Amino acid sequence: MTTYKELFGKAVKYLSTDPTTEAEGQVWYNSTSGTFKSVVASAAWSSGAPLITARFGVAGAGTQTAAIAAGGNPGGSPSNSNITEEYNGSGWSSSSGTLNTSRKELSGFGTQTAAVGSGGYISPANTASTENYNGTSWTASGNLPTATRTMGAAGTQTAGIGFGGYTVSSAGTDNAQIYDGSSWTAITVLPSARNAPAGSGTQTAALAIGGANPAVINNTEEWNGSSWTAGGNLGTARYQLGAAGTQTASLAFGGYTTVVTGATESYDGTTWAASPISMATARRLIGNAGTQSAALAFGGLTPSITAVTEEYNFSASVITAAAWAAGGNLGTARYAGAPSSSGTQTASFYAGGGIPANTTATEEYNGSSWTAGGSLATARRSVTGAGTLTAGLAISGIGPGDIRTTATEEYNGTAWTGGGSLATARSSLGGAGLQTAALAFGGYTGTANTNATEEYNGSAWTTGGTMNTARRALGGAGTQTAGLAVSGFTTTRVGNTEEYNGSAWTAGGNVNTARSGAASAGLQTDAIFFGGYTGTQSASTEQYNGTIWVTDANMGTGRYDIGGSGDASSGLAMGGYAGGLSSATEEYTGETSTFNYKTITTS
Repeated sequence: MTTYKELFGKAVKYLSTDPTTEAEGQVWYNSTSGTFKSVVASAAWSSGAPLITARFGVAGAGTQTAAIAAGGNPGGSPSNSNITEEYNGSGWSSSSGTLNTSRKELSGFGTQTAAVGSGGYISPANTASTENYNGTSWTASGNLPTATRTMGAAGTQTAGIGFGGYTVSSAGTDNAQIYDGSSWTAITVLPSARNAPAGSGTQTAALAIGGANPAVINNTEEWNGSSWTAGGNLGTARYQLGAAGTQTASLAFGGYTTVVTGATESYDGTTWAASPISMATARRLIGNAGTQSAALAFGGLTPSITAVTEEYNFSASVITAAAWAAGGNLGTARYAGAPSSSGTQTASFYAGGGIPANTTATEEYNGSSWTAGGSLATARRSVTGAGTLTAGLAISGIGPGDIRTTATEEYNGTAWTGGGSLATARSSLGGAGLQTAALAFGGYTGTANTNATEEYNGSAWTTGGTMNTARRALGGAGTQTAGLAVSGFTTTRVGNTEEYNGSAWTAGGNVNTARSGAASAGLQTDAIFFGGYTGTQSASTEQYNGTIWVTDANMGTGRYDIGGSGDASSGLAMGGYAGGLSSATEEYTGETSTFNYKTITTS
């Protein structure tokens, strides 16, 4: 009899706890539970960070960890967009490269650094325009033979293929053509004309999937480099769907039947198999990228325009998306208080603020509820905080008589006592660091924004390096020698990020959405930025890796003049203004990945 070791190359292990590094298919005996277990691959869609700009009819290209979204229709005026966004596997960031021609329902293929956007619709007509992307900018290339929108496409920037789509008839076209990086050449037409099919594969081994003619169809046709032949039919006939993968390993998802659908099917080169796992958000005219086992779906119509991004994975890991969840409410709703910027999700304070009058109240959070702490000596709002629950700071702000104060107070977890005074009284400033090594920067003096930075050593403030951009209502995070100043307000909201090295500020990556009154948490190289005001209260969250900001999970309640503490994987948001004073607390948990453990039974 063949043994398990002979088949798999490893023996069955005897363990008291489940391992964290086992390969798919490894079997072990868990002596604690008295069961045999293994790690098994499974399929799942999980939430990804949303697009910066919600839109439909967007072109997609690349992989799940390096994708682009270009063009599309965001609604409103102008109705078509030239925006390009890039996805790094965690979130979307703005690209400096914009399409030369704004349009919707264009087709994309290639990679994040070598993509093609072709065809589309520019009111009142379709376009034949084709552009190439190099990871930084778009350049005009050879036009399609026929102006077309919603064309199926696949391949690379120098070896692409496009087929079907809408030309002048809702029944679609049977046109097919290949692309060499600069020009298109007509090839054998599709056996059946179709509008808005999906495409996957390569220039010499492609799939044309679904579409409408004019009713929705389930046809799949395979291209071998010289001719089209019939492939397996979709289980769900549809058009305006997404696809990813190769001719022998493809995924089809979403689209429109007589309603929007989130249905997902996989192809093995012969047959489509319906997955029991559907997208959480049914939609059509979606952007798509990736492979059969690691796909990406973004934007689309639900029927409303959406920014939703979802990731499909078939793997031995279970991915739990980043998310905000409701925590215990503050006892007193308020805005612009001082949070313990270096506190944790289970041990933080929130002091002062406006209710709307200034308050001395301090509340302490234990991970589930707020309780009263020691009162500030000076009631104030637009105050910043630093430090931890048991060694905190409340710095400057607007005090009695609506006059800005230089006062600093120190907290020991029970009571506040006076500390050293700032040189410059100000409000709505940024803060970071610890009680014995803090930073205060930016803010408003009552007559102007300031770029002043001061450093605290536990007893006195001294002058530090000035910021490059004077501003107020900015976010602050990090430490005294590795600080972060984020966004804020000059005469308008700005997206600037600056990084402090203990003596000087230098430019960092800009946030994707400029805002004021937002909060930050974490370190200079690993931070989150959330809430704020963009002209309305925002629920947006962005994540920073020390170089770029990318979108992240939205908060449940959009608000500004908000408090924040914790870190980039377990943040805390409290209070603020959301059309009224808010007592809401939300807890952030970053994306996690765990093995899909299965207990082996005889049934």
